[in-house]
Amino acid sequence: MPADRFLPYGRQLIEDDDVEAVVRALRGDYLTTGPLVSEFEAALAARVGAAHAVAMANGTAALHAAYAAAGVGPDDEVVVPAITFLATANAARFLGARVVFADVDPTTGLLTAETLAAKLGPKTKVVAPVHLAGACVPLDAIAEQASRVGASVIEDAAHALGARDGAGLIGDCRRSRMTMFSFHPVKHVTTGEGGAITTNDAELARKLRVFRSHGMVHELERFEYAPTTPWYYEQQELGYNYRITDVQCALGLSQLGKLDRFLARRRELAALYDRALSTISGVVPVTRGAATASSAYHLYAVLIDFPRFGRTRAQVMQALRERGIGTQVHYPPVPSQPYYRRLGDAPEHYPGALSYAECTLSLPLFPAMQGDDVARVVAELCAALGLAP
Repeated sequence: MPADRFLPYGRQLIEDDDVEAVVRALRGDYLTTGPLVSEFEAALAARVGAAHAVAMANGTAALHAAYAAAGVGPDDEVVVPAITFLATANAARFLGARVVFADVDPTTGLLTAETLAAKLGPKTKVVAPVHLAGACVPLDAIAEQASRVGASVIEDAAHALGARDGAGLIGDCRRSRMTMFSFHPVKHVTTGEGGAITTNDAELARKLRVFRSHGMVHELERFEYAPTTPWYYEQQELGYNYRITDVQCALGLSQLGKLDRFLARRRELAALYDRALSTISGVVPVTRGAATASSAYHLYAVLIDFPRFGRTRAQVMQALRERGIGTQVHYPPVPSQPYYRRLGDAPEHYPGALSYAECTLSLPLFPAMQGDDVARVVAELCAALGLAP
């Protein structure tokens, strides 16, 4: 690999056996909604220790379906951290619910039990903690707070497939009703586009499957009217076409078998970053290894004191891009978006989120990277900050 190749902040790793798995699916009897969907769901559920998994077209669809299955509606509130991707909040708006933003820890970007408690109320239907960058929120404490008002916990684990905290794997749903995963190409495992919900509740899993397929019911015992033809279905509620394909799930199955290898490599690269950055004052890794948690390291994010270096983040990002290094910001506070400002929110209400967002930067991290790539990124970051080599 040439030393000067462009390093994006994240990318998929597709190998020959992944391609072969997709080719087999393309040559099979089904392209969409066939047996590989069920196989992928079973494999995912087994991997995270949940009773059920329901695959969807993408992670946003999975969030929408999960909120709907939890009964979210126009009179309800969904509490979302101010630092997350837009979809965590938007999916609640799809159902007419009010999004209530909670502040985050300024050093981690994560929702805390304390910031959550200040936002709970009698209309809170769902609490949606986000395992940002692959690091785990304090799930036990968050679940305890949510239980005080009878709210469901739905984990946004788009960044956290394979993450583990002190009580178990993220996605086992022992402290939540449902957990959402994403399989976008920059995630740990990809299906191209795709998402899934895990749960231990069979009825919730049934609702999710109905919701992803136009609200249709096929089971004879659930029909409200007598069938009029041998092949019959009923639409009993408003649903969507959120189905995933067999072709996508062929790729997902192949990729899921490599998850442990991918996770191990991400953690190795993160450790290299930790060591390389340990002597650079003013640049602090957001996530470090801890005795009670194991990050999935979807991202390697750092907090940079840009004023200290006399640089803006935009200047640093541009300088790195010119040197072949891609970076990203995860994320601008969602309350800063024009849509949510028009609904009455403002970023200044969330000082922790503002502080985190002003200094965070995601550096390249993906399994195909080499150790020399980490050294190159750190050297170029130092140069962009005006530090002597």
